[in-house]
Amino acid sequence: MVRYAAAALATNPEKTARARGEYLRTHFKNMREVAAALTGLKLTKAYTYLSDVSDHKQIIPFRRFAGGVGRASQAKQFKATQGRWPEKSVKFITRLLKNAESNADSKSLELEDLYIKNIGVQQAPKTRRRTYRAHGRINPYQGHPCHVEIILGVSGEEVERSKDKDAVGVSSLSSLNRRQVARRRIEAARA
Repeated sequence: MVRYAAAALATNPEKTARARGEYLRTHFKNMREVAAALTGLKLTKAYTYLSDVSDHKQIIPFRRFAGGVGRASQAKQFKATQGRWPEKSVKFITRLLKNAESNADSKSLELEDLYIKNIGVQQAPKTRRRTYRAHGRINPYQGHPCHVEIILGVSGEEVERSKDKDAVGVSSLSSLNRRQVARRRIEAARA
C-alpha cells in the first residue's frame, strides 16, 4: 500500500477524505500552479472556479513556474501579472476532486462543509521519446507527468473571542516590547 505524503495533515481521519492520482499525463508545473490556486477553497467554490477557468472566464495565476508565461489582465485579481488557463490540468484535478468528494460521501461527511485542506503535487518519472532534427541529429522529447494527492477536510467550528479582561490583556501584552510592558505595569500600579 502506498502512503500519502501529506498523511500528517490528516490528523482526524473521520473528518477528512483523500484521493490520489499517479503518473498523470499532464504537466507538473501547470498542475502545481492549479493546486496552489485551489488550496484552502471550499469544494463548491473550487468547482465553479475550475469551470470558469476552462471557459477562460477566470485565470490560474502562475507565481513560481512563470518563466515564459504571458501576462493577462485577469491575473490582477490575484495581485499577479502572469497566468494561464491550463485546461488539461483542470480536467485531471476536477476528476480527483470528484473522487475525493465521493470518498467523503461514503464517510457520511457534509458535502457543503468540505474545503480543500491540501493538494500535494510531485514530479513523476519523465516519459522519454525522441524527435528527429536536421542533419541527422536526435533530441529528447520528454513528457513531465505528476503525482497528485488531495485531502478534503470539514471546516472547523468557529470559536468566539473571550471577553475576559485578563485574556485580552495577555494577548495585547504579547505584541508589546519590554519597555511598553514596563510602562503599562507602572501605570497600572499608580491607578
